[in-house]
Amino acid sequence: MKRSTSPIKHIPRRTCVACHQVSAKRGLIRLVRIADGSVEVDTTGKKAGRGAYLCPAADCWEAGLKDKRLEHTLRTKLSEDNRHQLIEYGQSLTGIKQ
Repeated sequence: MKRSTSPIKHIPRRTCVACHQVSAKRGLIRLVRIADGSVEVDTTGKKAGRGAYLCPAADCWEAGLKDKRLEHTLRTKLSEDNRHQLIEYGQSLTGIKQ
């Protein structure tokens, strides 16, 4: 008898730069450093540039921006406007940290 086995699908995993929890890539939010040095939220996960991931929880965004972990990971310096945009985005999140 021939046994049918389906291949196991590979799920990419990434680490949150704030809490260091490893999760599925789709469960995290990607931030990308673009050519001019500013940082944008990458909703598609496919923008070109150096990327970093944060949990969809406001406390991770706060920690990542406050402690400059995000700046260190992306190797850039955030302008006040750029930092304010990211803080606003983080505050709009309703994800609960587990």
